[in-house]
This record gives sequence, C-alpha cells and structure tokens, in this order.
Amino acid sequence: MPKSIERALEAALTDRFGFGQILVRKTNDGFVLSHRDDETHDDLQTFRNAGDAVEITKYDDAGNYRPLKTAPNLRHGWRLELATLEELKRALDYFYPGRLAVFVAWKTSQLRTTPLRETLDRQSGMYRIAAKISDQPTNDVVGSFCRSDGGCLRTILWKRDQRGTIASTKLPKEKFDPGYDQVMALGGPGSAAPATATIPLLCQEACNLLVAECRKVVTGARAR
Repeated sequence: MPKSIERALEAALTDRFGFGQILVRKTNDGFVLSHRDDETHDDLQTFRNAGDAVEITKYDDAGNYRPLKTAPNLRHGWRLELATLEELKRALDYFYPGRLAVFVAWKTSQLRTTPLRETLDRQSGMYRIAAKISDQPTNDVVGSFCRSDGGCLRTILWKRDQRGTIASTKLPKEKFDPGYDQVMALGGPGSAAPATATIPLLCQEACNLLVAECRKVVTGARAR
C-alpha cells in the first residue's frame, strides 16, 4: 500500500493540487504545502519537517483542539517545505489520517463501504444504544454533522442502510460526488476557484464522532 500511495501522489502531481484545505505545490526543491486560503500570503511561519504537520493540524485558529481532522477548520498562517515524495506522503497522512490509503483503495476498486446501520449495530458498551436511533433523527444528524460547510470535508460513499438509502436527504448531491471539491462549499479565499487538481477526502464508513452524535440523540430522547 505505501508504494501504491506514492504512485497515486505522483499521478496527482502536476504543478499543484488540493487535498482538503491544503494546497500542495511542486517546486524545484521539492514540495510546498500551505492552507489554500494562504496561497498569496508571504508572512507565513515556515516549517521543514513532515512531523511538524502533527502540531499544525492539532488546533484551529482560535486555539481549540480539533478532534475531527477532516473538519473544515484547519488553522492558517503556516508553510511546510518538504524535499521528497516520502515526506509529502507522511505529512499528508498527519493532516488527514488514512485518507490517502482510502483514496488509493477507491481508485483501484478495492474500497469496501459500510452502511451506517451496520456501523451502529456493531457498537458495544456505552455506544451500543446508538443503534436504536430511528430514521428521521438519523437523517437530521447526518445532515448536520457531516455537512461540508462547518462539519466535515469528507465525501460520503456509504449508505444509511443495506437497502441503499441515501445517508441524508439534507445534504446536497455534491456531498456524495468524489469529483466535487468539498472546499468549494466553504466560501473562503481558497474556494474562489478550484485547485488545478484535487484528491478527495473519501468517507467509507461513519466515524466514531458521528456514532457518538447518534448516541446523544437516543439518550437525549430517553431523558425527555
């Protein structure tokens, strides 16, 4: 898989491409990464180690911890200079854990998606109750929690159940289209025009934070 990821990156490398809120530019010395909103800024703090991405991605602009790395709140004001493709792969995996591997699996038709109901049904312990959420609250929770403009920048590939029900009717059709750049939904400087090419952040199954939201709905309803 590591070599497959590197080949996918090589295929995406024209002069520049977008990966979530990150703009990657190829230079004579390697690669330069920055927030897509900061492309024209020259007052950025410079980093030169792939591991620096861990700290860059940890907090948002206000200093709040980011539990969901694909949330549209990556902080601004940084520039990451890297020399090799291997360093680029490592840094991007720190920014958006697992998303490159999921992209490669999808491109090679090896990606398995998991319906939300299946994800909820396999929960244990305090999260087992999340499986009791009914259809309408599920539609609402997914529509709110997963929206690109404030929720998550992943493109949803999973269905709500084994029947193939759409994850939420409250999300636009673009939310399910890997060819659509989800950053366009944010309306910031970096969404004024798409990057030359983009690698989508794909979502093959509901994350643990969405499961927790479903649990809150069920326990909240019981409390009332």
